[in-house]
Amino acid sequence: MKRMRITVAAAALSLAGCSLRSSLPVFGSVPDFQLTRETGQSFAGADTAGLVWVANFMFTKCAGPCPRMAAQMKQVQTKLEGVQNVLLLSFTIDPENDTPAALEQYARRFGADKARWRFLTGDEAELQKLARTTFFLADVGPPYEHSTKFALVDRRGRIRGYYDSTDRNAMDDLVSHVGELLREKL
Repeated sequence: MKRMRITVAAAALSLAGCSLRSSLPVFGSVPDFQLTRETGQSFAGADTAGLVWVANFMFTKCAGPCPRMAAQMKQVQTKLEGVQNVLLLSFTIDPENDTPAALEQYARRFGADKARWRFLTGDEAELQKLARTTFFLADVGPPYEHSTKFALVDRRGRIRGYYDSTDRNAMDDLVSHVGELLREKL
């Protein structure tokens, strides 16, 4: 039954040819960025062009909400299984300790699909620009404070929603809104 529900959700999300214009607000645009993936490969904002993506801010040594957020992101990954043109991006707020190797181990711990879910680290100033002045969700560096919200970004790089990862209904809304943005006319 669970597999059928996932397949039905995937089919519904991947409807093609719809020219729906989403009613989701626009909270701002994500500037270009250059970071490093958990694999050691570079990752740029341009790598998200034409894709809908979900972002969160975390750090691997977090004893607070980060493991729960990763578990929620894993559930989003599962609900979007088979849906094309969607990325999940977890940005560290502790680039000093969250090396690609540390992020790769964390990704494995939570069953991240490397083709879909990326963990990003890099220059502290670049991460701070994204965390603090673009998404307004975190500060990079000690005391490592961040929001438990996920952000939804459309295929044009615009922030279209924020979702509290501690709220199951919000995660369902997030998955639904991913589908809405995939159907949105560019």
